[in-house]
Amino acid sequence: MQAFQDTCLKIVATINGYLTDYVLIFLLIGIGLFFTIRTRFVQVRCFGEGMKRVFGNISLRGGKQKGGISSFQALATAIAAQVGTGNIVGACGAILIGGPGAIFWMWVIAFFGMATIYAEAVLAQKTRVVDADGNVAGGPAYYITTAFKGKFGKFLAGFFSIASILALGFFGCMVQSNSIGETCANAFGIPSWVVGIAVALIAGFIFFGGIQRLAAVTEKLVPVMASLYLILGLIILVVRIPYIPETFGMIFKYAFVPNALIGGGIGYALKTAISQGAKRGLFSNEAGMGSTPHAHALAKVEKAHDQGVVAMIGVFIDTFIVLTMTALIVISTLYAGNGPLSVDPTGAADALSKTNMAQTAFGMVFGNGLGSILVAICLFFFAFSTVLSWNMFGKVNMEHLFGKKSIIVYQIIAIVFVFLGSILSNDLVWELTDMFNYLMVLPNVIALAALSGLVVKATKEKSGDKDLK
Repeated sequence: MQAFQDTCLKIVATINGYLTDYVLIFLLIGIGLFFTIRTRFVQVRCFGEGMKRVFGNISLRGGKQKGGISSFQALATAIAAQVGTGNIVGACGAILIGGPGAIFWMWVIAFFGMATIYAEAVLAQKTRVVDADGNVAGGPAYYITTAFKGKFGKFLAGFFSIASILALGFFGCMVQSNSIGETCANAFGIPSWVVGIAVALIAGFIFFGGIQRLAAVTEKLVPVMASLYLILGLIILVVRIPYIPETFGMIFKYAFVPNALIGGGIGYALKTAISQGAKRGLFSNEAGMGSTPHAHALAKVEKAHDQGVVAMIGVFIDTFIVLTMTALIVISTLYAGNGPLSVDPTGAADALSKTNMAQTAFGMVFGNGLGSILVAICLFFFAFSTVLSWNMFGKVNMEHLFGKKSIIVYQIIAIVFVFLGSILSNDLVWELTDMFNYLMVLPNVIALAALSGLVVKATKEKSGDKDLK
């Protein structure tokens, strides 16, 4: 079994290397830059409007919505997908491999990604469908077939749907349960398979409750889990406040000269830092991947633009607040000052993995035992909320391809994958998820570019900016 996993790991890692280094970076930055220019920096111009729409009408009791969900419930569902292991484990992995400078490139990806996700949410609203019973569905598969008619459109939409079912509904949920199982085993000594069974059972209960039950859970869970993590993070940063200037300095310095820390030539080191920032940035904020538009399509709003600006805030919260908090915690405790990675980064890192790195960082302030427990608790909420949202996104595509009768089979398989994730190799699970995430990007970005005129029109109609073209 281990030999088979090792062989699969090598094959998938090779494919991912080519996709990340030669395709993903150019697509993500390219499409983000494209929409940033075409919408005249919508992520800057309409940032205040987005913040008002999110925090001016925030409610933890959105209630049941006939034919969709509230705008905040849609955002909470999207953030539940975005704020997961990528914000803790993914950020740690990027720093461990690409150095602190990888965080800078995550910020770059996120800034342009805010324009990308605005476009995704607008198109999800514009192309969503409502069936005879009033049920709403939408997402990339729907705007792909709007962009491209005939067999080519059906092929691209089918390709995206299959990739998303595998990436989100199955393998993605394995990543989340894998991280939950490993951190709980480290913190509490509970066998991973026991944790896997518990997570699978709780998730199954919510899976079969439909979108209304899921939205009711995420709208309450997301604000609480984010607040808990940020409070704990602020305590650590207060303790390590003398090293915060050095922490920011390392992020900017090693973004451009990472070889000084991770070794190798400047070209190789820089490519490593940027590629780690790109792929972990994608896994964290999901802008351009085509996952969160499934949630934004369900929002009941007056204009598509309204949900577009709300979607932008999701990326901002995910990357510039939650993920940045993880980065500051890890770098200020493990790299800056007298941290264990400040003297011998490559040697000390051999004892760390992307999973236990955050627990080690928390342990520098709270002590090893309490630090591991706190990270395990936060990661459980982060990862579990992502399992719920990703399952729903995969479900939309399953129904789009095979009809409503396929949903029961899909949910049963998804529950099995949640359990399997807790007992399989961590690296293989991550690589498989990355590969299918990347494959989702390809048809999604093609459709976004093809429908850019529709996005600009929606922006122009709402903002009244006649100079948009």
